Amino acid sequence: MTTTSSLRELDRAHLWHPYTQHGLAPEALPVVSGKGALLELEDGRTLVDAISSWWVTLHGHAEPAIARAIAEQAQRLEQVIFAGFTHAPAAELAEGLVAAAPRGLTRLFLSDNGSTAVEVALKMALQFHQHRGEKRTVVATLEGAYHGDTFGAMSVSGRGVFTAPFEPLLFEVARLPEPVDGDVLGAFDRLLDARKGEVAALIVEPLLQAAGGMRMWRSELLGALSDRARTAGVLLIADEVATGFGRTGPLWACDHSAVTPDLLCLSKGITGGFLPLGATLATERIFEAFRSEDRLRTFFHGHSYTGNPLACAAAVASLELLKAPACMAARDRIEAQHQRALDRLSASPHVRNPRVMGTVAALDLDAGQGYLARVGTELARHARERGVLLRPLGNVVYIMPPYGITEAQLQQAWDAVGSFVEQLP
Repeated sequence: MTTTSSLRELDRAHLWHPYTQHGLAPEALPVVSGKGALLELEDGRTLVDAISSWWVTLHGHAEPAIARAIAEQAQRLEQVIFAGFTHAPAAELAEGLVAAAPRGLTRLFLSDNGSTAVEVALKMALQFHQHRGEKRTVVATLEGAYHGDTFGAMSVSGRGVFTAPFEPLLFEVARLPEPVDGDVLGAFDRLLDARKGEVAALIVEPLLQAAGGMRMWRSELLGALSDRARTAGVLLIADEVATGFGRTGPLWACDHSAVTPDLLCLSKGITGGFLPLGATLATERIFEAFRSEDRLRTFFHGHSYTGNPLACAAAVASLELLKAPACMAARDRIEAQHQRALDRLSASPHVRNPRVMGTVAALDLDAGQGYLARVGTELARHARERGVLLRPLGNVVYIMPPYGITEAQLQQAWDAVGSFVEQLP
């Protein structure tokens, strides 16, 4: 059995961690278990996971209902090729997601993470227009967006430190202004006028640009963009990888505007944080554009673990938990507690733009700017010393906890932020 000392040695010798500068980062902390909103470290300390471990742990760590569903499924079928075969967990997940999704989304394509869910949507949108004999090759996107780290997802994301090394290799897109203060509608109208019949799709993160700085924008704008796209024959892709499953209040951020996108991308909390899974939902119209007796009209895309039974079983169990009144009550409680904390912190001269949407709360610190601002790493260290896991986006501080977090645990997280803000010069 791996000891703590050997674990640290093996990590230092062999592991390459994501979004980590190994020449500067402190040694990775060994985690031995998780329960609810708590992570237990090998030295016995606990951390309140105030960011849902990169937004995936929806209900809480080691949620019994999901763990049980995976264990039971593992005794029956752990994996099978999904080309030419199907199984109950995938069918049940499709039924549940279609029933819960915005009306009109009827088809489910499974992949394995948020970036690939976006890649699937982009390829579907472009090939859809090809099958219809339309030369639409332009994808429109919003400034400040983040859609993932694969090449298509990077191409439709905002330019910055994440994409800079690969910029010459990314495909060209039509960039609209950022949605918080920019004239997105005017720019979209001008794009449609200038390149009439060329625009294939518009991709957006509905109402919350998460990795781009937890930037929150108006539901009215989303509704207007949807109307413009539909009138122009442009497919609307909603990237709800971060916002789905109740994060912004309702089950989908699109619900704020009563919008049904043509394609909906999901991942993150879909399995409650237990297993990797991506999903792209499409309308029947898009699906029918691919159904043919001509094999060249096939959607040539897939992953080895597409439709993995264990991941699907976890997602089905997570969807059931979301239906419980206690889950909605917990989300309402978190939002109210966020608002109270932000009301207190907003009095500080170091705090700018406090904001909350559902279970997501954020503020900007007036101490550096951008993803590489040192204040973020300083706050993360300060919070860890107080038993809280935070990972600010530079000077943007956010809290997005699992729904199972207790009031005391969430208060501990906000106290850590508050004590840091108080000590700023």
